[in-house]
Amino acid sequence: MTTISLEERAHVIVLGNEKGGSGKSTAAMHVIVGLLRDGYQVGAIDLDARQATLSNYMAARRAYATLHGTELPQPRTMAVHRAEIDSRAEADAEEKLRFDAAMAELSRQCDVIVIDCPGADTNLSRLGHACADTLITPINDSFVDFAMLAKVEPDKLDVIHPSVYSEMVWEARKRRFARDRGRIDWIVMRNRLGASVARNRRDVGTTLDALAKRIGFRTVPGFGERVIFRELYLQGLTLMDMRDASVGIALSMSHVAARAEVRALVSAIKLPAPRFALSTPPG
Repeated sequence: MTTISLEERAHVIVLGNEKGGSGKSTAAMHVIVGLLRDGYQVGAIDLDARQATLSNYMAARRAYATLHGTELPQPRTMAVHRAEIDSRAEADAEEKLRFDAAMAELSRQCDVIVIDCPGADTNLSRLGHACADTLITPINDSFVDFAMLAKVEPDKLDVIHPSVYSEMVWEARKRRFARDRGRIDWIVMRNRLGASVARNRRDVGTTLDALAKRIGFRTVPGFGERVIFRELYLQGLTLMDMRDASVGIALSMSHVAARAEVRALVSAIKLPAPRFALSTPPG
């Protein structure tokens, strides 16, 4: 693979954790469309090509645009499949070749590459994490998901030690720094927040803040538990599309609040200026 300097390289945003059902693909799609509408050229890599949640979301988006005769901003999309080779060493090497090729191709055309990782510890997931400039880890707002980050003492809620996913991120940070002296900005996104401020929600927040100082991540509020996210998935749309007249969905107060949540997440990402900026951002 040809070496790409940090100045020539796209900014890489990785959505990852080792637990399914946390909203990684939904967050990835909203970040992608938010950045497209901000005028960035965006590439997307689906590393969970077997489940293909992000790829299916993109396919639904293209189908919607075709069916309704409208132009929606689209990323350049690639999927990297796991290698079906008996030898683990050979499979890992083949996956790295596929991943590096996808990264090199998109870096030549895009300001930002968004990578959606599988909800498991796989070689492809580790490759994606080690390339991150920004790592976004959505977790559902409960101690069930918190266990992915750290072991907690049940009575006083003191952090005992980081869990396997946090250790994997630490290894990814070391690999990233060894390769190009780059650093990973880790954002933990508290997702599917309920409307009420319950004791569990307060306890999760306090314990998360303590862990953030210990292992080095930032926290941001994620998306509320809203039906609209599931409804838009079927059409390939996002909340960032809903001001587009061609989409034709009226904005309710709940939708406005949800858009603000997405915008807050996009704004939390420390992005450089676009290298391939559009002359006019698409809406």
